[in-house]
Amino acid sequence: MEQLNTFNRLSLNQITTDRLSLPEAVEACVRADIPWIALWRHKLAQTGLIEAKRLIRDSGLQVSSICRGGMFPAATAEERRQRMDDNRRAVEEAAELGADILVLVCGPAPDKDIAAARLMVEEGIAELVPYAESHGITLGIEPLHPMYAAERSVINLLSQANEIAERYRPNQVGVVVDVFHVWWDPALYEQIARAAGRIVGYHVSDWIVPTPDLLMGRGMMGDGVIDLRRIRKAVEAAGYNGPIEVEIFNKAIWELDGDESLALMKHRYLEHA
Repeated sequence: MEQLNTFNRLSLNQITTDRLSLPEAVEACVRADIPWIALWRHKLAQTGLIEAKRLIRDSGLQVSSICRGGMFPAATAEERRQRMDDNRRAVEEAAELGADILVLVCGPAPDKDIAAARLMVEEGIAELVPYAESHGITLGIEPLHPMYAAERSVINLLSQANEIAERYRPNQVGVVVDVFHVWWDPALYEQIARAAGRIVGYHVSDWIVPTPDLLMGRGMMGDGVIDLRRIRKAVEAAGYNGPIEVEIFNKAIWELDGDESLALMKHRYLEHA
């Protein structure tokens, strides 16, 4: 498999350096010559949108995505309305910061009816599309591993994400391929090919064996069992040549010094991604 030899596509997903504030993460990217950053909304809230916009502009960084929108299912109509209001704010934030992609973590069921929750996701996306399009934002549906179905998302297969995305134009709704969530799927390469022209994000990490924690157990590239290069080549064959976000939930990595973490990330990116 072809090896990456430059960092021009490398993006720091902010969660990988969760201990850093947005200003600290921006400064660390600049020092490390990492050209892209993916922003999380809780970090934006800490800094403030106006200041965040100034930081990004002055740094010269490009924003690969904003995380997250979604969380559509809710127990009551009022809760669903509030979540749609928050999604519209997320769209506005993405547009202000110059991002093209709002990542959707679609949300769990509020009760035992997972089918009804999936319908709420479809209805929520349909409602959000016109507003996102009016702001120049593409919605990226990120399927999450089935182990997250009860807590974070009822969209668990790339095939589910594709089925929803195919109802819209590619500039309206696409899919995000996160290797941690999809590497195990027997239909992975078939579904990546199906998503040709609709892949709007690609996230890398690794699956550690034994898995230390369902949420906080992602590994740095090369520390696990995922065939990262094969997946990257499949994503590229499907037309995606955009930023590659390193997104890692792992307390041991979070405890590293920011510069040390980014240096390790860069090394592993070239070596394994």
